[in-house]
Amino acid sequence: GGSGRRRGDGAGAMIPSEDAAVRKRDIEDRLRQEQETLSFIRESLEKSDQLTKNMVSILSSFESRLMQLENSIIPVHKQTENLQRLQDNVDKTLSCLDHVISYYHVAKDTEKIIKEGPAGRLEEYLSCMAKIQKAVEYFQDNNPDSPELNRVKFLFEKGKESLESEFRNLLTRNSKPVPSVVILDLIAGDDDIETTDEMTLEHLPENILQDLICISGWLVEYGRNLDFMNVYYQIRSNQLDRSIRGLKEHFRKNSSSSGILYSPAMQNKRKDTPSKKAIKRPVFIPGHDHELRVKHLSEPLSDKHGPPAGKEDIMDSEIDSYIHCISAFVKLVQSEYLLLTDIIPEHHQKRTFDSLIQEALDSLMVEGENIVSTARRAIMRHDYSAVLTIFPILKHLKLMKQEFDQVLQGTAASTKNKLPVLITSMETTGAKALEEFADSIKNDPDKEYNMPKDGTVHELTSNAILFLQQLLDFQETASAMLASQEIGTSSSSYNSEFNRRLLSNYICKILGNLQLNLHSKAKVYEDAALGAVFLLNNFNYILKSLEKSELIQLVAVSQKHPDKAYRSHIEEQLLTYQRSWLKVTSPLTEGNLPAFQPGTKLKDKERQAIKDRFKAFNDGLEELCKIQKSWAIPDKEQRDTIRRAQKENVTVAYRVFWQRYSNVPFTKNVEKYMKYKVEQVEEMIEKLFDTSA
Repeated sequence: GGSGRRRGDGAGAMIPSEDAAVRKRDIEDRLRQEQETLSFIRESLEKSDQLTKNMVSILSSFESRLMQLENSIIPVHKQTENLQRLQDNVDKTLSCLDHVISYYHVAKDTEKIIKEGPAGRLEEYLSCMAKIQKAVEYFQDNNPDSPELNRVKFLFEKGKESLESEFRNLLTRNSKPVPSVVILDLIAGDDDIETTDEMTLEHLPENILQDLICISGWLVEYGRNLDFMNVYYQIRSNQLDRSIRGLKEHFRKNSSSSGILYSPAMQNKRKDTPSKKAIKRPVFIPGHDHELRVKHLSEPLSDKHGPPAGKEDIMDSEIDSYIHCISAFVKLVQSEYLLLTDIIPEHHQKRTFDSLIQEALDSLMVEGENIVSTARRAIMRHDYSAVLTIFPILKHLKLMKQEFDQVLQGTAASTKNKLPVLITSMETTGAKALEEFADSIKNDPDKEYNMPKDGTVHELTSNAILFLQQLLDFQETASAMLASQEIGTSSSSYNSEFNRRLLSNYICKILGNLQLNLHSKAKVYEDAALGAVFLLNNFNYILKSLEKSELIQLVAVSQKHPDKAYRSHIEEQLLTYQRSWLKVTSPLTEGNLPAFQPGTKLKDKERQAIKDRFKAFNDGLEELCKIQKSWAIPDKEQRDTIRRAQKENVTVAYRVFWQRYSNVPFTKNVEKYMKYKVEQVEEMIEKLFDTSA
């Protein structure tokens, strides 16, 4: 204020006084305005404080009311919660009552369906059984004295019986034997490289199979009864047996015809039957028609196995049938096991399968033993060819053994052992027959009535060779037989070379025995020349037979150059035979005849000597041609060779003799002594060994 005044005083001199007054008024006006503003702000603040106090008061009142409301609501809420709990308990109690009451209605609700049975509505039936099962459990646990328990128990047992009955009926109605044609296609499919799709058997329709699986599962889980498994194996076992018997019948019907035993579907694709080659037995038996035998022997080995014997066809068919039945058994049993695994619980499968296959397996084993017994009886009658029935069967059984073992895996030891027992039986019988056959060749009696009068091949030779040729089809089987006896155990641990040598030794033994016996038989002939022809024929037949088959290679395993040995024997017999013609040629070639000059008169003694020579030649020639015309040399090549050699030996000497004395007047009756021209002699010799000439 002081400074203002000083500034005012200082300025008073310069500024007029009225300006100061104006300025003062102006400042006072501003001051007044500021005071009014300040007063307004104070009033506003007081109002604001008042409003705040009012709001706090309202909020406090509101909070107080809220607390009062809360104190009123909580008891109501708790009361409502208790009421809800009570409501839930009432609902649960009602539900339990309904559930319990429903058990009392089960018998009534399900009785009709249970009595009518499960046929055609298995799912519904099993649903009813589940209700009954639960009712039984409820009454047993909660009210065991209730009459309702007995009622539902009765229904449960009746339902279970109906399910067992339905299982039996479904299986019986739908189980059919597998047709023979289908079985043969199934077997053929194994050998056929063109068959790419795996052939499977559908024993039961799919819907039936599913029903059986359902019933089986229920009976195991709830029925606590395994009787249905016995029913299953009995029915399926019967069908398996019928399928195999049907196949046998199929073969029996077809055995008389040469028709194809396979179905048309596989006819064009398939290869040989499992037996591969038909068995043909030796057909030449004592007393058999001689002409037929000579006809056969005159064409040695045009057919490796000789002509088929009609009476053996039935036996061949039986062998073929048995071999097919073995293959069929394996195939059918494999498919039976697959079916069984669907229906029977796992831990019962092996026992049920074992029972299922017994009837069919036993039937096959008995049939096999019968074949062995038949062969044994035939061998006891010295019909060793009967052993040939065993070879194809044994060969097939050994081929099938691995599959057999796989199929029978898990069955009882007694079941697994049946095939090995049969194989051993066949091997033992076969080996015994082979040994006895070798002895029979050695000891065949030298009876005159049993000898061919014409010196042709002896039936012992043709039978022995035919037997050996047929062994060729079963080399492994035969050698294994011999090995099993040689070492007393199965030959599987020995190599094939060892077995091949055994078979070679056996064949050499047969041939050696045959050779000794033939030499012995040849002595029965009074005429040594006929004996020589007999040996020549037999040795030639043996040699040609060996050469036209694999026998020569087998013999060569243990004997070097067998062909040379036989050719040497043949040459030896040929020389013996040719010596019989010395009675014809020696009169022509002997010395002691004087040299005659043309025109010289002969003495009586000289004329007689020439006559004697001509007569000896003529008589000898006629006698030998007459005798030897009926002798037989079945091999045309051999026959022609011998005739040619004889013509040369005789005619060379006769031509020289004829030319020497044709111009010598030793007789008036020339035709009596110079009876035959050289050409006529040749013609006579050409008719040797020919009864039709």
